Amino acid sequence: MSHSQEAKQAYSLNKLQKRLRRLAGQAVGDFNMIEEGDRVMVCLSGGKDSYTLLDVLQHLQRVAPIKFDVFAINLDQKQPGFPEHILPEYLDTLGIEYKIVEEDTYSIVKDKIPEGKTTCSLCSRLRRGILYRTAKEMGATKIALGHHRDDMIETMFLNMFYGGKLKGMPPKLMSDDGQHMVIRPLAYCKEADIAHYAQSQAFPIIPCNLCGSQENLQRKHVKAMLNEWNTTHPGRVESIFTAMQNVVPSHLADHALFDFRALQKDDVIDGGDIALDKPEFPSVPANAEQDEDEQTVQIQAIELS
Repeated sequence: MSHSQEAKQAYSLNKLQKRLRRLAGQAVGDFNMIEEGDRVMVCLSGGKDSYTLLDVLQHLQRVAPIKFDVFAINLDQKQPGFPEHILPEYLDTLGIEYKIVEEDTYSIVKDKIPEGKTTCSLCSRLRRGILYRTAKEMGATKIALGHHRDDMIETMFLNMFYGGKLKGMPPKLMSDDGQHMVIRPLAYCKEADIAHYAQSQAFPIIPCNLCGSQENLQRKHVKAMLNEWNTTHPGRVESIFTAMQNVVPSHLADHALFDFRALQKDDVIDGGDIALDKPEFPSVPANAEQDEDEQTVQIQAIELS
């Protein structure tokens, strides 16, 4: 690789890192995910998303105007072949507080789920209970998960197609018992960016198929659909995510969410009757996000000069 190619690659990676940090910081601010004095428990699975989450949160911890602690938790579920040494060795190099929680959920899942069936649902419930318990034991005020923008969009379509609900994966969520606040700081980050960043940082990735379970087939179909749209209709996925942040209850059909029965002649609601007009949708250029990043780099260069 020539010197110019190396410089170009370094510039590209630097821009990628800044984009992930900026978007994570924006999500944290928009949803008030982290507050002064928080003790944030990062759930580290050994996958690209959770490694990137920890990396980004450590940066935010250094530059944020508030003080908060970050520590990592890994759940060793005793899957055959799980490389127990990888995460402790990596976390030791970071000098970060961490805990490895050992719970044999693998045997429970294999005992309860028939051979050949997807084990992810039960495994997830067991894992969630253990993480909540650990968060309480460790004094965590927030539980950080590595779900990203694509996870949120996929979940919305899964609920629409198979659950009959217009429901997604929120950036911030209170547990059912009101005891634990779950946050997703990578909510604005694209999976492709995270994958590229994880590769560039050479994170010691642990495969997620050690239990032998296959990824949910329905989620795979939705992911394939979104990937096709991303290729054939650039900007469509970005528009979908923007729509998730611009909900107009009066123009849907949930009478529990909007009181249609009480709507009277002289009432004026947001959006009015423009739904009767012929819709006009602006085209989203394929390089819209790229242009935004270029502007961000220029602004940062001005600020630093």
